[in-house]
Amino acid sequence: QVKLVESGGGLVQAGGSLRLSCAASERTFSTYDMGWFRQAPGKEREFVARINWSGGRTSYAESVKGRFTISRDNANNTVYLQMNSLKPEDTAVYYCACRPMYTADFSSWGQGTQVTVSS
Repeated sequence: QVKLVESGGGLVQAGGSLRLSCAASERTFSTYDMGWFRQAPGKEREFVARINWSGGRTSYAESVKGRFTISRDNANNTVYLQMNSLKPEDTAVYYCACRPMYTADFSSWGQGTQVTVSS
């Protein structure tokens, strides 16, 4: 089990930006795909973005495409989620997760960080 710790959440006005970070304890971080998910009150957790082990391939939910950017720094075992043009509907707890390369399921999860976007 990889330990993941998110940071960077907070309260921001609509149209603003935040950058989330997720630090991993795993020394073989570069062999893991990383993902961001979110869960809004009363809703199921949903996929936001993911990045493969090398950083060469990314994918995004349609709702955040063009506004959010996922990136990673394998030298520092950290993955980021840059969130621009935030909307009130982006309000949620954001979770970082990882899966070993070439596997399907995200198996380790962080505790989450709250993002609140006011209108």
